[in-house]
Amino acid sequence: MNVGVCRIRFRLAENQSLKGKRRVLKSITSRVADKFNVSVAEVDDQDLWQLATLGICCVSNDKRQTNEVLSKVVEFVSNSRFEVEMLDYEIEILSVF
Repeated sequence: MNVGVCRIRFRLAENQSLKGKRRVLKSITSRVADKFNVSVAEVDDQDLWQLATLGICCVSNDKRQTNEVLSKVVEFVSNSRFEVEMLDYEIEILSVF
């Protein structure tokens, strides 16, 4: 079994409140989870208005497929017209059992 973990960090330059941040992140998380069948959660920067970090997790029996799914998630988020600027991302594949 392979567990793929991706961390994406965003800047929400035009955001003015935590409520606005929550609205943008809810849109991103629901679209990504529905389209790619992955788990998505805000994992850091919860108290900052203009920064956000999302964690995305994918489980599969094939390392290549896990990496491909997470790479497509990153591509989808970076090419979509969300109100965010992607600062960086990191993908890690863990083999368990």
